[in-house]
Amino acid sequence: MQLTLTIDIPALPKPVTYSDSILLIGSCFTEHISERLAKHKFKVLSNPHGILFNPLSVANSLGSYIENRLYTEDGLFYLNELWNSWDHHTRFSNIEAAETLKQINHSQQEAATFIKKASWVIITLGSAFQYHLVENGKPVANNHRAPAKWFEKKLLRAEEIVNALQNTLKKLYAINPSAQVLFTISPVRHIRDGVVDNNRSKARLIEAVHALCATYQNAHYFPAYELVIDVLRDYRFYDIDFVHPNYLATQFVWEQFAGSCIEPAAKIIMQQVLEIVTARSHRPRFPGTEAHRKFKEEYLTKTKQLLKQHPYLDMSEELRYFA
Repeated sequence: MQLTLTIDIPALPKPVTYSDSILLIGSCFTEHISERLAKHKFKVLSNPHGILFNPLSVANSLGSYIENRLYTEDGLFYLNELWNSWDHHTRFSNIEAAETLKQINHSQQEAATFIKKASWVIITLGSAFQYHLVENGKPVANNHRAPAKWFEKKLLRAEEIVNALQNTLKKLYAINPSAQVLFTISPVRHIRDGVVDNNRSKARLIEAVHALCATYQNAHYFPAYELVIDVLRDYRFYDIDFVHPNYLATQFVWEQFAGSCIEPAAKIIMQQVLEIVTARSHRPRFPGTEAHRKFKEEYLTKTKQLLKQHPYLDMSEELRYFA
């Protein structure tokens, strides 16, 4: 008996491999995919600006890496006893302006180096609603709990989204012609916009992304949004807020991603890596016992054998733990 719809997800023409470097950017759903890729020891860099929801902020952040842009103190503002950046998530905010700049520019430089050699750029868009500062019209990535009267809210047209991301893709391909881009739309509901406006927002993102995929041979689409909204389509797959997909849902999407986007040869390695990483996370009740010593010895051998076959894997943390 079939209880859900099925979606035919074509395999990527050039699937993700362990030799690839993967830059992920966008909404909080990006974090779920990047965490799982990192757990399986793929080379990833996730959200160098922090979580971003709207396409203008995504385009701006990618452009800043391509241009190797550095921030100065006049790009910060002081609010709620912290120095913040309108372009960045609150994880960069600090009581000292110098420390905020230090964190931002360290992340900028890391991303600028990474994007030049990135095999994949995975972009997850969350909302087509854009907030602008009333005083100067600047688009912002995060409101930093500033008063609502500071902002003007606007629903971007699909054409505006296409133009912003198209300009960014042109810059990306100029410095990294072989980069592959994978778009996804976050299934997280932005319920504060209201159910109707959330759906209008998602529709514009979907329309824009498919226009870009039709334009660029190196741009592809993965249906994370459709997998949750149309295949799972049940509140038991959501958290208690009825907005964020829960572990079951994100795991389901990850399994579909791995099945259609990662090369088959890598999946055997992924299983071996996951076994070792899971063993590393084990918290023994009695670490001084002979049984635990043998456990560590066994997994030290397994880790060394895996590295002998696949020396590109970074298993340094596991080696230290099991040694």
